[in-house]
Amino acid sequence: MSTVEFRGFGWRHAGRKAWAIRHLDLRIEHGERVLLLGASGAGKSTLLAALAGLLAEDSGEQEGQVLVDGVPARQARGETGIVFQDPQTQLVMSRAGDDVAFGLENRGVPRAEIWPRVDAALSAVGFPYDRDRSTAALSGGEQQRLAIAGVIALRPGLLLLDEPTANLDPEGAQLVRTAIAKVIQDLDATLILVEHRIDEALPLVDRTIVIGDDSASAGAVWSPGAPLPSRRARTAPGEALLTAEALALPHTKNTIDEGVLEGQALAVEGPNGAGKTTLALLLGGLTRPARGRVVASAALAGRDAGRLPHRWRAKALAARIGSVFQNPEHQFVTDTVRAELALGGASDSTVDALLQRLYLDRLALANPFTLSGGEQRRLSVATALAAAPRVLVLDEPTFGQDLRTWRELVTLLADLRDEGRALVLVTHDPQLVAAIGDRRLVLTR
Repeated sequence: MSTVEFRGFGWRHAGRKAWAIRHLDLRIEHGERVLLLGASGAGKSTLLAALAGLLAEDSGEQEGQVLVDGVPARQARGETGIVFQDPQTQLVMSRAGDDVAFGLENRGVPRAEIWPRVDAALSAVGFPYDRDRSTAALSGGEQQRLAIAGVIALRPGLLLLDEPTANLDPEGAQLVRTAIAKVIQDLDATLILVEHRIDEALPLVDRTIVIGDDSASAGAVWSPGAPLPSRRARTAPGEALLTAEALALPHTKNTIDEGVLEGQALAVEGPNGAGKTTLALLLGGLTRPARGRVVASAALAGRDAGRLPHRWRAKALAARIGSVFQNPEHQFVTDTVRAELALGGASDSTVDALLQRLYLDRLALANPFTLSGGEQRRLSVATALAAAPRVLVLDEPTFGQDLRTWRELVTLLADLRDEGRALVLVTHDPQLVAAIGDRRLVLTR
């Protein structure tokens, strides 16, 4: 059984004045399949973490009760499976098969059953490699499939999914949705699914719940057919600020010869594992190419003219090429949102403008690591913008956004392009490409 109940539930992160979520009374019956909606930062991920029994007493303050089948959620962990927004937090073994088997072994599943269940789970999510694949060699989307397989293999009575397909290519996302549908049917499990885009999630659910402030949620929900901005470039692109010359992407067949032009948004697409994130790191000067090179124009390189970007000093690199990583937590180094934005020397007025435009002003004094996934993504974009670089390389910039914040991000990026910045958008988001993508680079596996 897996009946869920919140009784006056509230949670406040340590060091925060505002509650992440409060005064929640909610009951979800065994076997229900629920889509959980709400604005970015409304507390959806916090609610799932509470149900999984993962809110530690020393990390915040709780009000009320969270019950699974009448007992506190912490005591029902054995029947609950959760997939987080960031799959890296769930991978614990060096080989893919071992990672899926890890949870089964901890649950005491008989050895004869473990590997058949591992193989079935990997197949269900369309994992493209065998059991021996190194987890360190997986792309973000492949890591997500593996994390989902690990939860599916456990056959939980309560399945909690936090944007499980956000980093997946369209084919992989459909495979995962099909696998989820089969699992909840076979197990008669309760499903609570967090997604921003309703049309993709509706076939999996029979009930929708919206949490958070009504006024914020009204403009935040991705309803089918919602009008989206379309911003074509106002002028012809300028010179190439970065040029990839015979740039080889490891573990793929892709060799890149491509320019990144001022006043243009280059959309980089392709399936998981095609090397999109690797290309972003190379163009951002954060990784040394194994073969080929990335060359900066004299106008971009300034006093480093003639030197390759990966050889520039960190301060000079950040001022010229701003990078947004696939995992935003990898670029946070301070203890408040405001300090993160001011780190590179941005003025108070610049920091204030970014906080307000990206709906982070109420979180200025919050620790970046306590933000929701969508808030962390907006902060990571803002930190790259604070230094006003001429080139921006953004890996999944719209991940975790509700409709309101997605529109604001897209409008902001279009404004920057029209001011003459060069944008590289690594993305699985077709709406982003349709809205501001001026040119496409499609990688293959």
